Amino acid sequence: MLPVELGDVQAAAPLVAPHVHRTPLVSSRTLSERLGTSVSLKLEVFQKTGSFKPRGAFNQLLHLTPEVRRRGVVGVSGGNFAQGLAYAGRVLGVPVRVLVPEGTPPHYIAATRGYGAEVEILPTIAEAFTRAEAYAGQGRPALHPFDDRWMMAGNGTLGLEVVEDAPGLSDLFVSIGGGGLMAGVAAAVKGLAPRARVWGVETLGCDAMRLALDAGHPVQMRPSSIAKTLAAPWVSAGTLAAAQEWLEDVVVVPDAAAVEALVLILERAKVLTEPAASCTLAAAEAVRERLGEHVVLVLCGGNATVGEIAAWRERFGV
Repeated sequence: MLPVELGDVQAAAPLVAPHVHRTPLVSSRTLSERLGTSVSLKLEVFQKTGSFKPRGAFNQLLHLTPEVRRRGVVGVSGGNFAQGLAYAGRVLGVPVRVLVPEGTPPHYIAATRGYGAEVEILPTIAEAFTRAEAYAGQGRPALHPFDDRWMMAGNGTLGLEVVEDAPGLSDLFVSIGGGGLMAGVAAAVKGLAPRARVWGVETLGCDAMRLALDAGHPVQMRPSSIAKTLAAPWVSAGTLAAAQEWLEDVVVVPDAAAVEALVLILERAKVLTEPAASCTLAAAEAVRERLGEHVVLVLCGGNATVGEIAAWRERFGV
């Protein structure tokens, strides 16, 4: 059974619209020449908090009863969902506690606290999920960062915008962490433009979906890529089903390729991304011989620091 449907995404659109940006879709001459076809960038880096996450977080919170919202919620995140949920909670007046693993970049934690959320640091992401279940048992709902119908539906509003702004869409590249963005966007795109191909993208070391597809079931892994916001230790049965139903393929690229793409996008398109977003360009380059007439790269987030970029360039010789 698929975890989200086009109707869920369409129902989410008017709910989240007052609270999020309708981000632009822009063409790139440089990337079009590089890939030999028309290339557009979905600039979700300009979304509130710097990533797509508020779309799903608002939809999750708006599906809770007022009484539940007053009690507050708990979320688990490696970075961007923490900020998205914290921001949505502040706007809607919902107390938020976010559980993050050790190693979460300090600027993610600082931004999350800046939006008014409490932050609790756990040794691993798996332990954070376990702690979230304990809070849920105490009456404080645990909102999942990807395995949640309303999260996926809210995220999918991005896909509605792409279909509207790119009527000739042939190929869309979208990153996969746990699969909540991919599932919602694919539901929208395949529902409205069924001939368009949706490609999932992961970085090596954060490739839980590729492992699950190869195994035929979710596989637990220890994330090791620099793309921290793709660091889900597993995908869910639901997001796996969405990938099996809707994706053309899942392309896995090395961290070095994601950093090279990040630098290219920054220097030529003047847009700052994070590796979890720039990897879509690396993936498109990897399958360039199979591309159609209009490619859209979803640049899902831009929460990287100048210091991180400098360190990555030195590490990978980019």
